[in-house]
Amino acid sequence: MATNEKATEVLNDLVKINNDRIEGYDKATAQTQDNDLKILFKQMVDESRKYVNELNQQLSLYGKEIQTDSTVSGKIYRTWMDVKRAFTGNDRHAILASCEHGEDAAQSAYQDALNTDEPLPNDLRELITKQKASLKRSHDIIKQQRDLEKVSQ
Repeated sequence: MATNEKATEVLNDLVKINNDRIEGYDKATAQTQDNDLKILFKQMVDESRKYVNELNQQLSLYGKEIQTDSTVSGKIYRTWMDVKRAFTGNDRHAILASCEHGEDAAQSAYQDALNTDEPLPNDLRELITKQKASLKRSHDIIKQQRDLEKVSQ
């Protein structure tokens, strides 16, 4: 029973971090005038929506209600983006740096989920590992875009 409770806790946490990611990229989309970034950010939102659906399907298998909340830290992250925007405007590098910060948080949340002390069912561990790898690729794209922008400034 403890394994089911831990699995549910992990699933809830990962849904929340993906919901944070969706809200963060929605905010970043609103901040930029660059169409290439708008397209990239929409892809990131779509990716997290897919993951929220997959994670919520797992929650349903455990007899739990689907999760729609975000984390407290995610709300703080979005507020920080608002404050930073007030000082930097819609600066492309600043927006990408903020997005990279969010991607770092997602990687950390997924790593914490995989490092849990209690064993997770194999299918759930595989899902988390697959999503983490995909999110790492997204992180690297954001970092590459940020680095390119830094060089061009």
